Amino acid sequence: MKHTPTIRAELDRYLQQKGLSIAQFGQLAGMNRGIVSAIVTGNKSMSVNQLDLITEAMGLPEGDFYDLFIENYIIDHPPNMRRIEPFLFRCAELDKLDAIRRVVGAIMDNLLYSPKLFEISEELLAQGRHEAALLLYEGVAEAEKYQHSERLAVCQYRIFMIQVGDDQSRNLKAATLFEPFVERLDEIEQLDALKDLANVYRSLRKWEKVEEVAKIMRTKAEIQYNLKHEHKSRECNESTKKLTRPLFVYISYADLLCAGVCEAKGDYQQALQYTYAYADLEWVREMDEDTLYWINLFKGWAQANAVANKLLSGDINALYDYVEYIGVPSDTSEQDKVAQLLNIMMTANRYQIDVSDVLQRFETDINSLLQFPQSNDIYTKQVIPEQYARLSYELAYYHLYRGTYDDGFKYLMYSMVSYHTLNNETYFIKCMVLFERYRAYAVSETKGAYLEFIERVWIADVKKNGAIDRRS
Repeated sequence: MKHTPTIRAELDRYLQQKGLSIAQFGQLAGMNRGIVSAIVTGNKSMSVNQLDLITEAMGLPEGDFYDLFIENYIIDHPPNMRRIEPFLFRCAELDKLDAIRRVVGAIMDNLLYSPKLFEISEELLAQGRHEAALLLYEGVAEAEKYQHSERLAVCQYRIFMIQVGDDQSRNLKAATLFEPFVERLDEIEQLDALKDLANVYRSLRKWEKVEEVAKIMRTKAEIQYNLKHEHKSRECNESTKKLTRPLFVYISYADLLCAGVCEAKGDYQQALQYTYAYADLEWVREMDEDTLYWINLFKGWAQANAVANKLLSGDINALYDYVEYIGVPSDTSEQDKVAQLLNIMMTANRYQIDVSDVLQRFETDINSLLQFPQSNDIYTKQVIPEQYARLSYELAYYHLYRGTYDDGFKYLMYSMVSYHTLNNETYFIKCMVLFERYRAYAVSETKGAYLEFIERVWIADVKKNGAIDRRS
C-alpha cells in the first residue's frame, strides 16, 4: 500500500533539520505557537492561508504543498467548502490549474456541491480568471449533465464564451455544442446568448446558421418587448436590465444580421429591405440616453449599408458617394471602417475598378486598422478579425493584379498569417494559391519570408499531429 506523505510530517522534519522549536518557527511564520503545535501533532487541520505562511517560512515556492494539501485535507476528508473555497481562489490566483482540476474531480460526485462551485466559478469569471473558471464550469456541467437545469445551461453558455478565441475550427465546435442549451436559459438571457452565437457563426461565414439564429432571436425579442410594454411590471423591467443592450436592439440587430446574410448570398435587393427595416425605428418607445445612442448607430449603419448594397450590386456610380460618406469625420468606429473599406475593395476587384486614389486617401486608416482589436465582446473578437484578414486579402489581390507587387505581397503575408491564426484552412489555402500565382514577381526577401513562414506552419502541424510516416 502506497504511503501518502503529509504536510505535518514535512514540517516536523524541517523543524528537526533546522533545530527550530515550535515557538521559533511560529515567530518566523507569523503564526500563534499553539496553532503550529496543533498542526505538527496532527490535532488540527489547516487553512490555505496557514499553509501559505508555513510554506513561505520554510523558504519554499508558493503553492509547493498544494498537492499534499489536496491529499491530506480534501481527498482524505469529507468535503468542507469552508476550506475548499479559499483554496480554489488561491489556486486560481497562482494559476495552479491542475490543483483545481484535482479538487473538482474529488468532490463532484456529489451534486450537493454544484451550487457552491457554480458561485465560485461566477466570481472567478468576474475576476477575469477565465481558465480557472472554465474548469469549475466544466465540472458542474459534467455533474449536472443529466439534469434539465438552468444552471447547466448557464455553465454551457459560460464555457462557450470562454472557449471562443482565435481558432475558428474550435469556435465552430464550441458553438455547435452550446446551441442546444440556449432554450434552457432564462428567457431574457437567451437574447444575449443568441446574439453571441449568431456573431460566431457570422465570423465563420455560416450564413444559414446566422439567418436561423437571427430569426429566432428576433421572435423572442419581439415577445419580450411586447410583454414589457403591455404589462409594464417592475419584474419585467428588472429582468431586461440583465441584458447587455437595450431590448429593442435584439430585434433590429436580427434584421441587420439577415441583411448581411442576403448580401453574402448576392441578394442585394432583399438585403436593402432588411436594411430599411432596421433603419425604421419609429416604433421604439424608450427615449433614454442608451436607447438614443443605439438608434443613432442603427441609422448610421443603415445609411452606409444602403449605399454599400448598391455598390456591391454593380452600381459603380455609388462608389464615390460611398467614399465621401465614409471620409466625413464622424464617430464611426474602427470596426465600421474596416467593413466599409472591405466593401470598396470587394467592389474594385469584382468589377476591376481603379481605386488607387481611394487607397491613397485612406492609407493612414488602412495601416492603422490592420491590428487585431482586444475586446471581450464576441463581435469584436470574432467578426472583426475575420474582416481584417479578408480586407488584407482583397488589398493583396488588387495590388498584385495591378502590378504593385511590394504592396500586394505585404498585404498577402498579413492575410496569410491572420488566417493561420484563425485556423481558417480554406482562406489560408487561397492566400497560398494567390502567392504561387504571382511568385515570379516576388523579390528574394519576400520569397524567403514566405518559405520561412510555411515551414513554421508545417513544423507546428507535425508537432500537433505527430511525425510524418515517411514510408507513405
